[in-house]
Parts: sequence; structure tokens; C-alpha cells
Amino acid sequence: MTESRFVLTKLSRIMPIVAGCALLAAASAHAETDTCDHAGALGVARTVEIDTSSGGIYGALSTHTTKTSLLGKKEVVLTFDDGPMPWITRSILETLDKECTKATFFSVGRMAVAYPEVVREVMARGHTLGTHTYSHPFNMPRMKAEKAQAEIENGFAAVAAAAGQPIAPFFRFPGLADSSALISYLGSRGMAAFTVDIVSNDSYIHSASELTRRTVAAVEAHKGGIVLFHDIKGTTAKALPGILAKLKDRGYTVVHFKAKAPAQPKVDLLAGYAQRIEKAVAAKTPGTKVPFYGSTGPTAKGTEAVTPDGDAAQAAAGNDEAAPMPAFIRGGLDLSQKANEEHPAVSAFPGGIPMRGDEPAGFLQGARGAIWDSLHGWTPDGLHSTPQNTPATR
Repeated sequence: MTESRFVLTKLSRIMPIVAGCALLAAASAHAETDTCDHAGALGVARTVEIDTSSGGIYGALSTHTTKTSLLGKKEVVLTFDDGPMPWITRSILETLDKECTKATFFSVGRMAVAYPEVVREVMARGHTLGTHTYSHPFNMPRMKAEKAQAEIENGFAAVAAAAGQPIAPFFRFPGLADSSALISYLGSRGMAAFTVDIVSNDSYIHSASELTRRTVAAVEAHKGGIVLFHDIKGTTAKALPGILAKLKDRGYTVVHFKAKAPAQPKVDLLAGYAQRIEKAVAAKTPGTKVPFYGSTGPTAKGTEAVTPDGDAAQAAAGNDEAAPMPAFIRGGLDLSQKANEEHPAVSAFPGGIPMRGDEPAGFLQGARGAIWDSLHGWTPDGLHSTPQNTPATR
């Protein structure tokens, strides 16, 4: 049996483990229904199947040579990074469903392990699922090669285990901080990297109307392209319906990227994450994992999604009562190993807060609430920058 077939066999065996047979049946039924009965919906203009066997990188925002664009004028690809986060991701999924359109989600491994049921919902609704490392380190090119590669491999294994089925060999570097060595490594594994053409800047903008205005203006300026959003931002969930409506009114169409062949996670890692998820599901262990690079926590009840016009909107506004900042942010970051181990939202693979390569953590000391929403390397106009002492954005 080839490694590829062995991986697919392993994946098929862990499907019931991740979310249960009932959810699997519901997911399959949903996935098979690919018709849209919403009059005037944005829909999907065309689907592009991508052969990642030769690797490479797609999108314009890179210092390295990228693949020829697969998009024409007034075509966009919707992408969402950093999730899943149930109370945000589910709202985004509902909006996409209402417009009968599809997106690509680049999920973080440890978030996928925390919320496997949401990962499965992304797949069940027909979206493409890629990865965004295991723990979201800020500057992978500064990491030792084996650690950076481990982030890639653990990310793919964790997300695939959470999905309970094959995922796309699509990868996005945190902060879009790529390197020729890591792009080559991805290629050796039959994986492709995806950067972006358009940055929505949803990491900075807290007004849904302003995010809508800015995103549409950026798309218009580029005449389309791969658009970057984050499915951990309440403002994004609130603004998305308006963004899609305005793009549709301006004649833009959505292209859905799919993979010609699935990713092939390393079997030992895949089995390990499947076992970990199985134990958590069996124990019915409730949890609320909020990534320290995200801003919107759950509402008081902890389960309802942030909606474009719902009561949970206060969470998107950063209200501390609705979306409490963890003490490690509100009172200043405790960068000790003990704090990292005690707070699951900070723990990173293989341990500790992922910093910029080998730089000291001093630039984060004494941080307060501003860090909760400003650990970014994006300038206000959306151009990519990586200042000397500023961690890059997602």
C-alpha cells in the first residue's frame, strides 16, 4: 500500500472518532447538496483545481517568485486565517451559505484540535481547508529549519485529524513571512503556499462599515485577487454580508480553489492528534480556546455566534464583559514557561509563546490591552511590513 493510500485509510478510520457517526452523516448530506436556491446570490462563478505536486506559491504579496495568477479581472478568492473560532467561524459560514459561495480556510492546528466540530462544519459546507501552521509562530524564516518544518507538519496532521477526512495541501505562512527554503520544503511534500493579493485589514479595523468600505476599495484597486480575512474577528463576521453584497453589485465574482490531490500528513503525527481528539470528545471536555493573536472572545453564554446584527455584536466591539481579555493580556504578559503551560491559549508547539525567531521577548514585556488586538505587522494602509521589534500579523 502506498503512503498516500495508507494516509487516506487512516483518515477514514478516524472520522467517527472526531465528531461521531451522526455528525458525519449530517455532514455528508450537506456536502452532497451543492445547489443554491437563493435568488440573486453571489454564488461561485468557477472552480479552479490546483495541482500542488510541484509546490510553488500563489498570490502577489511575496518577495519570492510566485505562480502565474489563476484569476481574471473582477474575480476574487475569499480566504480566512487563524480559526476555527466557533462564535466567529459559524457566523461566517452562515453568511457564505446565504450567498451560496465558497472560501478557503487556513486553520491553525491547535485551534482545529480544540474545535474539531467546527472544522468538520467547514468541510461539510463544501469549503476548502488548508493549514496555517500548528501554533502560529510569528516569523518562520527566523526559526531553525527543523522547528519550522515541524510547525508545517504538525499543522497539517492536526487539521486533518480534526477534519476526519483529507484536506487540501494548501498552506499559508503566518504573517505571510515566507522563505525560499520553506517554499521548497512544501514543494517536496506536494504542498503549495498561498499568499494574498488584497489585505482586508480586519486585524485593525473595528467598525464593520469601515471594514466594508476599505475592503471593497482595495478589491477595486486591484481589480480582484486573493483576499485575506480572519475568522477570529467579530468585525469580519459583521461586515462580511455587506462586503459580499457590494462586490456582487460591482460585478465581481467568486472563484473557488480546490486541490487536485489531498495533503498527505505524516501518519504518526496524524494518529497522535486523532487519539488526542478522541480522548477530548469522549470526555466531553468543554473548553474555550482563544488564540492570543485574536481579539474576540465568546459571549457570556459562550456558544452563540457573533452575527451581523445580533445581540452578540458587543463581543465584536471588544466589550470586556462579553469578550473578556485573559488576565495574561489585561495585566501584562507573563512570558514564563509556567504561565505558558497554565494558559492553553498561550501554549504553543512545542511549548511557550512563539516569538520572532531567536529574538528576546522584551518587546512584549509590560504590554496591556492594546496587544490583544495589535500584535500585527501591517501598516494602516494594508501594506506588509515587519518592523524591527514588531511581530508580523497572521
